[in-house]
Amino acid sequence: MSLPKISLPSVRLLSSIHHHQQQLLLPSTSPLTGPKRAVSQGEYRRPGQPKVDKFPWQPINFGFSKGFDGVKKHLALLKKEFSDRWVGPQGKPILEHMLEQNQVLWEFRGPESLEQWTVSSDQEIGGQSEVHLKLGKNQNTCLLYGTLSSTPPRDGETRYSGYCTMRSKQPLASFDRKKHYDWSSFNTLHLRVRGDGRPWMINIATETYFSHQKDDIYNYFLYTRGGPYWQDVKIPFSKFFITHRGRIQDDQHPLWLDKVNTIGFTLGDKADGPFQLEIDFVGVCKDYAHTEEFAYEVYKRNPEI
Repeated sequence: MSLPKISLPSVRLLSSIHHHQQQLLLPSTSPLTGPKRAVSQGEYRRPGQPKVDKFPWQPINFGFSKGFDGVKKHLALLKKEFSDRWVGPQGKPILEHMLEQNQVLWEFRGPESLEQWTVSSDQEIGGQSEVHLKLGKNQNTCLLYGTLSSTPPRDGETRYSGYCTMRSKQPLASFDRKKHYDWSSFNTLHLRVRGDGRPWMINIATETYFSHQKDDIYNYFLYTRGGPYWQDVKIPFSKFFITHRGRIQDDQHPLWLDKVNTIGFTLGDKADGPFQLEIDFVGVCKDYAHTEEFAYEVYKRNPEI
């Protein structure tokens, strides 16, 4: 039986394919070329954020004067803490603290009052929204304004965007220890605001007992009327519901008022365009006519038969 004849071009084609297969199987001997510090820059950086090419300790000021001023500041705070304990809670007489029915927590009467707040928007994730905070025309209010844009960043991950937030800073005691607000004597949040008709979300963050609860926030809605007139808003704490990273939870429970950390205002109504919210003060009060404990259904894990 005679074998079929193979032409010379076919032999050359087979030899070239075999040569290429050997090159693919053999490890590459050429040195790998890559950008500098490719190993240390392993964190993902979203588009639009500037590239930080500094070591973590370079922005830190190691001056002796800064450390001395910091120790002097914290010793003064520690002294105030000891003196307030002899006077009463928060430096008030105990009788005044017991009979107090209204308390103003934040009011805006100068530039130093704005230092207690911080603003942020979706620009942190590559969005296009802008938010600013300044004093009002009469220097007695704060004006939160900006432009909302729901266009998501083109990073291949983010699908939704468009939010602006104003949040109070965490109060700190001496030596940067966490300090909490105790609102257990009150049952209502009292605001005096003037908006442009947009709905806002009020966020209250409390101290958690477990690490997986650090993203739990209590929320309720703030509906502004718009126009030139101020509106006094009173929201009972029983109306606040708990969310985890923006998702409403099935297991609801009342707001923990004994250890409140921060309060914030978030706009995310998907209506692109300018916005503004003017705030006179934020406080708490005791409404004796309100007797509701919790406005939502509470699930029992082991119901009685």
